[in-house]
Amino acid sequence: MTNSLTALFGGTFDPIHYGHLLPAIALAKEIRLSHVSLLPNHIPPHKAQPEATTNQRVEMIKLAIENDPILSIDMREITKSILDRPSYTIETLQAWRVENGASPGLAFILGQDSLLSLPTWNNWQTLLNYCHLLICRRPGYAETTNDQALKEWITQHQTKNIDDLHRHANGFIYFANTPLEDISATEIRDKISQKQSCESLLPPKVWQYIQQHHLYGA
Repeated sequence: MTNSLTALFGGTFDPIHYGHLLPAIALAKEIRLSHVSLLPNHIPPHKAQPEATTNQRVEMIKLAIENDPILSIDMREITKSILDRPSYTIETLQAWRVENGASPGLAFILGQDSLLSLPTWNNWQTLLNYCHLLICRRPGYAETTNDQALKEWITQHQTKNIDDLHRHANGFIYFANTPLEDISATEIRDKISQKQSCESLLPPKVWQYIQQHHLYGA
């Protein structure tokens, strides 16, 4: 087997919430991940720009993960020298693979919604040259796709054998049995703007930070 399997989990995290954290922790247990690095986007190509500043999103992530040693934050997309262009996942994965060499198992975590939009991504069919893909279910999104190219690509690379992820450095797609957390950052921002409490949806220190800094209309 290769060295221990580690994963990147990208997102806007505006704000980070239990819908991000609980599936990531469950996934780490399910497939024996040694570590998960949360990767905040700088300029996400497929989403509206974040409401919180980059520094605020990073601070909230730090507060959310401070007591969980399996989670950390990866600042590579935030600290790129060219910060006026979108963050493309393929470029991040290429650089990550170069840093780690050829042999370690590396994985990238995607939600089901992101998987279905993959054909709109830059060089999406080459993602597996650099890592495995770990897919977490998302409420309200179909489990299959009508895109024939994506469907064939998934069929070609899918595995249900966790050992494949550990034996090989890259190349497989694994659909995880993570909890279905019906929480979205959009819902949280909307509720906060309407002066509703989201205390149960976020780590306590993240909720306190949002209140202290009057984020999202708080």
